[in-house]
Amino acid sequence: MGRIRTTLRTLLGPCERGIHSVTRGRLDWDTVELTYPYFRQHYRVPLAEQYSVMFSDTATIAEGKIMNLTVFGCAIECAALAPYGTTLQVRLILPDQAQSLPVEEAEVRWVQGNRMGLQFHKVERAADFRLHGFVWDRMVERLRTITQEGFSAC
Repeated sequence: MGRIRTTLRTLLGPCERGIHSVTRGRLDWDTVELTYPYFRQHYRVPLAEQYSVMFSDTATIAEGKIMNLTVFGCAIECAALAPYGTTLQVRLILPDQAQSLPVEEAEVRWVQGNRMGLQFHKVERAADFRLHGFVWDRMVERLRTITQEGFSAC
């Protein structure tokens, strides 16, 4: 990896500023963070704080912590996991309002260790608007943080 980075730096040359700075079509490879390609269909919002979630099916009621969130689903960490394919009713406890955000129908799409991924299938219209607003606000906060970190590195 070091040889590739050095070769690219030599070919592309140095840059003046920041993490995403481009000068004369060249990136500063000292400040660009190499990441794995992002293959997911929808951006997951990593949450700075872990918010609570409650979920139930016909046999159980359990709670956990939301690890990441999209308008289409979430990842949950919890002790009591539901099997793959189970349909759940979910309540997201988010800080934007005192009332929980209801998801009428969510499907367990994966289970790994003490985590599971849910895909939201049925969300009431008002709750869906609230969810979109909450995710959008977190994305804007994340962008501001990244931008400020990038500028402070200059």
